[in-house]
Amino acid sequence: MYTIVTGAAGFIGANLVRALNERGVRRIIAVDNLTRADKFRNLVDCDIADYLDKQEFIDRLLAGHFDGDVDAILHQGACSDTMEGDGRYMMENNYRYSLGILDWCLDQEVPLLYASSAATYGGGRVFREERAHEAPLNVYGYSKFLFDQIVRQRLTVNGSSSSQVVGFRYFNVYGPRESHKGRMASVAFHHYHQFRGDGKVRLFAGCDGHADGEQRRDFVFVDDVVRVNLFFLDHPERSGIYNVGTGRAQTFNELAVANVNACRALAGESPLPLAELVARGLIEYIPFPADLRGRYQSFTEADLTKLRRAGYQAPFADVGEAVPRYVDWLNAHG
Repeated sequence: MYTIVTGAAGFIGANLVRALNERGVRRIIAVDNLTRADKFRNLVDCDIADYLDKQEFIDRLLAGHFDGDVDAILHQGACSDTMEGDGRYMMENNYRYSLGILDWCLDQEVPLLYASSAATYGGGRVFREERAHEAPLNVYGYSKFLFDQIVRQRLTVNGSSSSQVVGFRYFNVYGPRESHKGRMASVAFHHYHQFRGDGKVRLFAGCDGHADGEQRRDFVFVDDVVRVNLFFLDHPERSGIYNVGTGRAQTFNELAVANVNACRALAGESPLPLAELVARGLIEYIPFPADLRGRYQSFTEADLTKLRRAGYQAPFADVGEAVPRYVDWLNAHG
């Protein structure tokens, strides 16, 4: 029996493959699109049974080649570029492709754990897994939103089915194995490289009623995201759509301070408070980009009520704890 991970060479997918290996799971089929070949580096220290291109995989899956031979599918593959303007590509890649996997899993009674996104909430202020609070701002968010809607319908129709289907609405995930994402890598990743390259971190000036750098996001470390996935993998009786964040919004200023001070620690320098970092020009504020107005989430904060009710009680690391660990990893990996 195989465990299948789509998006396996990507950010969260590669971390899941590594975590499965640490559990002793080696019969993993890694599915991805290596048009961006540099992603292969994410799997160099991982053990897999086979690699399949995303199109070959879906063709073989729907043709019945994997019937009766799969323990679970962890579907992390998607186009995650929130600035992507090709709606046809986004819907085919994120919605239609996922729908084929969903229907196969329901038919075969194979657990499906998949990546949704907090982008489904758009610019709202309530981040609860309910239709009333969902209003995506871009086609990426819409592709995730629409698939979540279909999952809800399928779970209602197949309520008595033994098939597990779990969607994870990831908030702002950061951590190891994301360097291939380029501009779509996390803010923590970009802060590190800005400081190492230019000696300063740049934050947006105030917008949407927030002061400079005081926009707030729910930044969640990838290790915590992996632990949530594995929890549900261990509890196949639980289905639904769940937020995956820390439950606590933190400012971009807090994120930058943690990053700069972690970089300073690498050089043997002592930590400094925000005001001193700004005064020394180590953190600076730049005008808010005009092309992001109306398309930017200035505030996100996961409501974890449903996740906690499902039984997941582990704490989530805040940026003060996890960013220094990430900076150490980035420094060690060039």
